[in-house]
Amino acid sequence: MKVLVTGGCGFLGSHVCEFYAQKGAKVVSYDNMTKHELARTGFVADEARRHNWNYLKKLGVKLVKADIRDYRRLLKQARGCDYIIHTAAQPAMTISWEDPRLDVTSNVLGTFNVLEAARELRIPVACCATVHVYGNKINEELKEKAKRYVRRPAGIDEEYRTLQGVLTPLHASKAAGDIYVKTYIDTYKLEAASFRLTGIYGTRQFGGEDHGWVANFSIRSVLGIPSTIYGTGKQVRDIIYATDVCEAFDAFYRTRKAGIYNIGGGEATAISLLECFDILAKVLGRKPEVRFEPARHGDLSYFICDISKARRALKWKPKVMPKEGIGRLVVWIQENVEVFRGDKR
Repeated sequence: MKVLVTGGCGFLGSHVCEFYAQKGAKVVSYDNMTKHELARTGFVADEARRHNWNYLKKLGVKLVKADIRDYRRLLKQARGCDYIIHTAAQPAMTISWEDPRLDVTSNVLGTFNVLEAARELRIPVACCATVHVYGNKINEELKEKAKRYVRRPAGIDEEYRTLQGVLTPLHASKAAGDIYVKTYIDTYKLEAASFRLTGIYGTRQFGGEDHGWVANFSIRSVLGIPSTIYGTGKQVRDIIYATDVCEAFDAFYRTRKAGIYNIGGGEATAISLLECFDILAKVLGRKPEVRFEPARHGDLSYFICDISKARRALKWKPKVMPKEGIGRLVVWIQENVEVFRGDKR
């Protein structure tokens, strides 16, 4: 089996590459090695950007430095592959409103190119959407408890209306990619899936305030640097460990049940930001320092996936619970602490 992973040197992409390499597959990582997100974390961007590249090189993954917006190069690397997993994206809401052109070309044109390559070569493809496609009107449906927001019913399924509430360019671009996947399924009968993902975390994640909050809080807590919470800290996500997402990609390849799927941990893995710090305090044996700032434009205060559709159609369910997953992440940060040196103010 040969697999092409776009964004292969990113956090999730590197886990997908590792997952298939360990299965004995030939794996191609296709990544432009951008530093847009890393430049904002305060970490040493060059060192962090090379970390996953070097890790995958040791695993024997073929490394291609190229952009998903370059269709000819993408198509060339996709030839001979059995499966495309599209993890490349501009994922940060803050960057989307600061540079909407980067956002739309990366998320819309990039996804279109991936789908076109899959259509031309007649190979299955799985794409990463996000629960942000639903918008943030969900914020109006919540009740406030001591440490988290709650909603009844807790889980939100794929039939919930999308693009509601106050929108940002990220909402538009990720929803457009999601719609294009459904369009290619309906029009071209492409074996395709769009995974609306929530709260992914795990090792090799260089999370910042813009994206990757579990990793951001964990890194700062390990290094003794204050973390910033925007809003009350009662925001909730059903976080999902990276290897569980890899299992979902593989489940789609095996079942070929095309469609749109909410992929998260469900109620079992749902935690608030405040509860994340409670777990970190137990793992580290000390209380992390936290400061509060006003809520940000467009932020979503709550999302817990109803994963019934993925359980039923893909025969998949998540395995890693938050305490175990955050514990693994903390150990990795402690073992690679030099990567995070730099100006952390």
